[in-house]
Amino acid sequence: MADKFDLYDHVTKSIIAAMEAGTPPWRKPWTGDSAGAAFPLRANGEPYRGINVLMLWLEAGAKGYASAHWFTYKQAQEIGGQVRKGEKSATVVKYGTVEKEGEDGEERRFAYARAYRVFNADQIEGLPEEYYRSPAQPARDLGTRSDPALEDYFAATGARMVTSDRPQAFYNITEDLIHMPPIATFHDAGAYYATLAHEATHWTGHRTRLDRFANGRDRKAYAYEELVAEIGACMLCATLGLVPDFEQSGAYVKGWLEALANDNRLIFRAASDAQKAIDFIAAAAEAGQAVLAA
Repeated sequence: MADKFDLYDHVTKSIIAAMEAGTPPWRKPWTGDSAGAAFPLRANGEPYRGINVLMLWLEAGAKGYASAHWFTYKQAQEIGGQVRKGEKSATVVKYGTVEKEGEDGEERRFAYARAYRVFNADQIEGLPEEYYRSPAQPARDLGTRSDPALEDYFAATGARMVTSDRPQAFYNITEDLIHMPPIATFHDAGAYYATLAHEATHWTGHRTRLDRFANGRDRKAYAYEELVAEIGACMLCATLGLVPDFEQSGAYVKGWLEALANDNRLIFRAASDAQKAIDFIAAAAEAGQAVLAA
């Protein structure tokens, strides 16, 4: 009998293999010739979320797919498409709940996760033309100038931000503030805002927001938070048309690899926390901008 498919193990091993090759999936869209990345889209145009973003970024980067659109075999057929012979599918995760009778005889709701298979539009013939065009925009060329729209976006989140000549970017949890060096000290403004995206992801973890730091700040918790912040920054950069600033040390990567090897659900939690962080930032920015516009 074939071994039972372990979804968490499959995804984690894929992530580990990519990291060992030097191409973590959250960095994959910006390797090679691509200047930026769009979120992978479902057949109905809705963006994927969490771990599925990482998995489909990884698959698209490895296979060179340009389209952001992904379909099940049936979905492609329903709109006149046909997966080309020999094409291999990508794995994505479906989350849901189901009601089952518990040991006490009462109906209870249980969460589940299961795998299903999708194909990129580039693997499919006969789709409407719009599915073959990538919605990804080129990375924003900001030179060394500040960008008013990005300044307004981050200011609208309500995050307290200070600038000084201190040559470090960091989030201070005690004072609940983001510190940034002057934008002129960065090679380009894109790197400045990508770094700010990383620190803004940390900012969401405060107890008055998403409360990610409740379990302490030991070495493992700190490494996990850095993983969340790096993934979150990449997701946020994808929405803002920026190229992330990859400055994580080899020590972080080594620690992440060890942690993933010991816990095959850790990357799912990190991707979920990163998604919650950028959802929070987007909602805060939208609310802040609405107040200013009123």
